Amino acid sequence: MHHHYGKRHILRGVSLQAEPGEVLCLLGPSGSGKTTLLRIAAGIETQTSGRLVLNEREISGPDLSLPPEKRGIGLMFQDFALFPHLTIIDNVRFGLTQLSRKDGRGEAMVALERVGMAHHAMSYPHLLSGGEQQRVALARALAPRPGVLLMDEPFSGLDSRLKDAVRIETLAILREARATAIVVTHDAEEAMRLGDRIALLRNGQLVQTGTAEDLYHRPADLFAAGFFSEINVFASEVHDGMAMTPLGPVKSPDIAERAAVSVAVRHSGVGVVEAGKGSPARIVARRFLGMEEHVTLAVPDGGDRVEARVRAGDVPAGAREVGLVVNEKDILVFES
Repeated sequence: MHHHYGKRHILRGVSLQAEPGEVLCLLGPSGSGKTTLLRIAAGIETQTSGRLVLNEREISGPDLSLPPEKRGIGLMFQDFALFPHLTIIDNVRFGLTQLSRKDGRGEAMVALERVGMAHHAMSYPHLLSGGEQQRVALARALAPRPGVLLMDEPFSGLDSRLKDAVRIETLAILREARATAIVVTHDAEEAMRLGDRIALLRNGQLVQTGTAEDLYHRPADLFAAGFFSEINVFASEVHDGMAMTPLGPVKSPDIAERAAVSVAVRHSGVGVVEAGKGSPARIVARRFLGMEEHVTLAVPDGGDRVEARVRAGDVPAGAREVGLVVNEKDILVFES
């Protein structure tokens, strides 16, 4: 699929498939094309070229573009978009236009019961908390029983303390409803918590698709590695199957001799130990983060700084001269 806004090429050959009952997360930074892809799927915009197929039926292509209400696709907005003048049950019933008033209210109540909000059926949106409004919006999106549910940054408006609980509830509801869902997010941790699979986008192109484990342990490139964890990046060159870094030599057996490489080392993979062990380093800054500390270190060559995340209390207060050790599982090598 391709899409343009004037001369701007927004989507560049993106091809994706969501399996029945799957939660697929579209992940990427601002401007990567995730929301545009969602709007095209919903029928709010029409792609420049390419096809959309739902349950083996083309819903948008060169010769056809069904309107949003005929696609069998539900859309849940990040601001929930509840009508303030309607009761909760009438908000949920709003999209059930093909049913009688009685049948529509019955289906709306079923949807509200599914999300645990039936007792608020006669309330108005302003009386509900953010998490409760989110559940009502989910009930409204699920009530017509869409073939696919699209969710655009559905948790971005929630208090950080509320997000985890609401994400867990939402995922449980989607599983219970056996809904196929496509969720847009810019938060890698959120994508890993929610998604059966993750599609990582950058500049309108698909970088990598797979499970959370695939993208974390086997990132396709340096961008993917940096999106899923904080990393130190060192420029190097391969000699005799090794790349030299401020943390010592790194095995690079599958890369050509003298090839330029970028060596990524996760902050969490750098251990700070007592002086005399590992590679020598000096602490130049440290920040207490509760369960962890973020430590910035200088190494003898005076070049690159090394960043580490360690368990709070593991590095003695006032320590300056230390050693560094690295977990090999947290080292990734990419050809530059």
